[in-house]
Amino acid sequence: MFRSLIKKRGFHTCNSLSSDFSHVVIGGGIVGTAIAGELQQQDGNEVLLIDKNEQLGMETTSRNSEVIHAGIYYPPGSLKSKLCILGKNKIYDAWLNGKFQVPLKKCGKWIVAQDEKEAEYLEKLKKISDEVDVPVNFITTKQANEKYPLIRAESAILESPTTGIISAHDYTLFHQSIFENNDGTLGLNTELTNLEYNKGTSNYTLTLQSESGEMQVTSDNVINSAGLYAPEVSNLLLPKERHYQGYFAKGNYFSYSPETSIGKVTDVLIYPCPNPNAASLGTHLTFDLGGQLRFGPDLEWLDIKKANEIDYTPNPKNLSKAYEAIKTYFPDITLNSLHPSYSGVRPKILSREDNISKFADFVIKEEDGFPGFVNLLGIESPGLTASWAIAEYVRDIYHK
Repeated sequence: MFRSLIKKRGFHTCNSLSSDFSHVVIGGGIVGTAIAGELQQQDGNEVLLIDKNEQLGMETTSRNSEVIHAGIYYPPGSLKSKLCILGKNKIYDAWLNGKFQVPLKKCGKWIVAQDEKEAEYLEKLKKISDEVDVPVNFITTKQANEKYPLIRAESAILESPTTGIISAHDYTLFHQSIFENNDGTLGLNTELTNLEYNKGTSNYTLTLQSESGEMQVTSDNVINSAGLYAPEVSNLLLPKERHYQGYFAKGNYFSYSPETSIGKVTDVLIYPCPNPNAASLGTHLTFDLGGQLRFGPDLEWLDIKKANEIDYTPNPKNLSKAYEAIKTYFPDITLNSLHPSYSGVRPKILSREDNISKFADFVIKEEDGFPGFVNLLGIESPGLTASWAIAEYVRDIYHK
């Protein structure tokens, strides 16, 4: 497949005349697709985007809450903070200016506290929000009870009006259309099996396996945006002492069969106050663009070493624990109204133990000794929200 494209197009605009492509992006989730689109728009670039699945966005991108995050949970100055806020603003600006027709809803979110300790944590979130200039405000428990009497908030409620929901599928298609409309080359059902740096020509050789067999392509630059598989891709190239270990935190989601109409429950997302030492934001209440309520994700660390060992079957054993967590803010819920629905897996680069004491920021960097090789590791939440800004960040590494 690629051989005919290489022969047809010639790729004479690459920096290195010996390379088939200027850039190869490995991984076609929302982040990789957005990166490919940004790079392909730059004069002189010839970009190949590969993904091992039959469509783009079939893994982490399609297995999350589809929330546009406001950017209030992360330390100011961190990549997660900066890129989340920038990405959120780009989404809303494009939406308001009619630049794309991606379905979304700026519904807002409540973070609810049930005791004084949780209320103090919300005060800290308010200070972070003020520092990074993200609007939030406290509402009284009386106001909350009057608006959504089925939602329990005993101590405090922090409202985030810029939180929203978006169709991750359509958002991925939006960036895919940018890439393909600018003549990018897309290779689906294509898996990377080896990656080598050629010092003599200062480019990379990628061995690819597709339905038509094995082949090799060369590229001046390589972007590792393989999500759950990113540590394995990186380890193909970097020396052993610089290898990364991936960790996998599964999140189960539960559908809800309401005994009352959805509109009577809430029309804003409801998040519990997160545990400061947890690696997630808690089992929260979200809904899709069709108005269907769902709960999740919970947090289940998987005892596996590689991403191909993941079992995405939602774990029914977690239902009772999720029910107890949900009851803290939605006391009228019944166990029988919850049903295992789907799951996703967060690509972690810190272990369960390290996640308790350390903040895990995005890793986005050009690796020393491997010019043009950019690693993206630990791109978990808020990766969907931040994806457009991440793409511009990577673009600027190459086009300063």
